[in-house]
Amino acid sequence: MSTYRLASIPGDGIGVDVTAAATRVLDAVVSGLEWTEFDWSCENYTRTGAMMPPDGLERLSGFDAILLGAVGFPGVPDHVSLWGLLIPVRREFGQYVNLRPVRLLPGTESALRARTADDLDIVIVRENSEGEYSQIGGIHNTGRPDEFVLQESVFTRTGCERIIRYAFERASERSGRLCSATKSNGIIHSMPYWDSIFEFVAADYPHVHARQMHVDALAAELVLHPERLDVIVGSNLFGDILSDLAAAVTGGLGLAPSGNINPERTGPSMFEAVHGSAPDIAGQGIANPIAEILAGAMLLEHLGESVAAGAVDQAVCDVLAAGEVRTPDLGGSATTGELADAVARRATELIGRAAAANPG
Repeated sequence: MSTYRLASIPGDGIGVDVTAAATRVLDAVVSGLEWTEFDWSCENYTRTGAMMPPDGLERLSGFDAILLGAVGFPGVPDHVSLWGLLIPVRREFGQYVNLRPVRLLPGTESALRARTADDLDIVIVRENSEGEYSQIGGIHNTGRPDEFVLQESVFTRTGCERIIRYAFERASERSGRLCSATKSNGIIHSMPYWDSIFEFVAADYPHVHARQMHVDALAAELVLHPERLDVIVGSNLFGDILSDLAAAVTGGLGLAPSGNINPERTGPSMFEAVHGSAPDIAGQGIANPIAEILAGAMLLEHLGESVAAGAVDQAVCDVLAAGEVRTPDLGGSATTGELADAVARRATELIGRAAAANPG
């Protein structure tokens, strides 16, 4: 039996609720998970002036993976919480892949008319460490009529090539279709550079149908013809926006997981729900835990616990398809814990059946 050291950062608002629910599900399907919880949040920031302590990254370095809840609270600007916790973790541990699978789950409805699960199953690969999310720049001539702000983007050959190659690998495992988000008609330096590296890497994957689309046209494609898309790769900003749009049309952010992944495994990867902290419903036991549970399934897959990960994923689908246990946002009256328990029971049942069918 393997033992895994896992860090849990519940964060703020419903992050606390859904992280507790997800850890219950993971503990039900895999023994030997050793959790350490860190109270790093916006509330911690209001008390201490920092999202995490000075040695926070060092303390996280020894874990096999990190499960993050949601971060954000009224009174604390979003850039404070982002640059005080998420971005330092992503960059310190080489989590240059933000992997966001978005699909229409059974028993849920798309915002798009007459769309089925076959139409809405997309993986978005977002560059997670450079691009438009750069600290280079500043405000100049502050308070004067000629005040201006300068914000620089950073696109390195290493950063572009590794994320694009990762996306080609994922496309090779799926339908063999990959679309790159660009804006080379308007952004004169970084986007043509991105395009050139995409074309360079594409030569190594002749079996993949690779194309490029301007990000505005691609956003329209996600709404009008999502069935034409399978794997999408984009820079930090474009990937961020497109993944939220895709999640919105496939049932909502409350159902979408993500992983901040270090493919080389030189540091821990971090998994989280895409949704925010929703402080208005925090602590009421009504938050939908599905996105965080699916993020937990991604965590298990990353650890090599494929059977357990598959069982959790299938259990989510089975419970939602049955329609008997749903949180209020899905039209039901179940609590966060009740939905998590239903998923845990079903996942345990699936693992038991698999073991009985393959006793060796």
